[in-house]
Amino acid sequence: MTSQLAQAVCVRCRGGFNSDEQMVNSNGEIYHEECFVCVQCFQKFPEGLFYEFEGVKYCEHDFHMLFAPCCGKCEEFIIGRVIKAMNNNWHPDCFTCQICNTPLADVGFVKNAGRSLCRPCHNREKALGLGKYVCNKCHTIIEEEPLRFKGDPYHPFHFNCDNCGKELTADARELRGELFCLPCHDKQGIPICGACRRPIEERVVSALGKHWHVEHFVCAQCEKPFLGQKHYEKNGLAYCETHYNQLFGDVCYHCNEVIDGDGNFRATYICRVYVTSEKHTKI
Repeated sequence: MTSQLAQAVCVRCRGGFNSDEQMVNSNGEIYHEECFVCVQCFQKFPEGLFYEFEGVKYCEHDFHMLFAPCCGKCEEFIIGRVIKAMNNNWHPDCFTCQICNTPLADVGFVKNAGRSLCRPCHNREKALGLGKYVCNKCHTIIEEEPLRFKGDPYHPFHFNCDNCGKELTADARELRGELFCLPCHDKQGIPICGACRRPIEERVVSALGKHWHVEHFVCAQCEKPFLGQKHYEKNGLAYCETHYNQLFGDVCYHCNEVIDGDGNFRATYICRVYVTSEKHTKI
């Protein structure tokens, strides 16, 4: 051992060792204790931890500064797996869709207007530009008229009628959480609104030979809902009293007030005072 120590030299300074001197052995290379330092900052390695590149040893900080890539999102050094995309480096957890933040490292991405997007978000953005919808099931663009289920658009062929099993179209109807083709839906005995053609599951207004949602049964002139108030029918349309009289009622020669359909006197009280002995005549 004494003979070997006498012949040993420090890899860094090429100097020999004293018999009572501490030495560092790193993978068979012998160093003076003060020579076993980072080649960049010349400081001892904290807790003996170092990084080696092309035969040169660096402390962790300097190794990262010199060689480790920096994440394009968090700007921290990347140790381990590096995602290279969009002309940058990323931690796997930092490379996400720029709309929904879904991690993209293992599912791939699509470049859209300088952004990295997951395929569902890319399809939605593309569909938006085309004025189309994206199927909520397969996340691709719906070229035909979409089927809407619980407010979300779908390809019609993703659903079948819960009664007859027929492939559905955009005319499908939802009832109590199930989807039916139009014929099967009508067989359920649910009235259909004459205005919106949607099923009426709450209060029903029956008029003009049809059924209506309360809020959809409106005056043909002012389009205000009757909400249970009296309405007047003419030529297959419904009118509020005011507009029915304006359009179809007679006007009093003396006071210019409208005479209702029964020919009743409808002048104001002041008018009555002056014409108590006269009769209103229709013109």
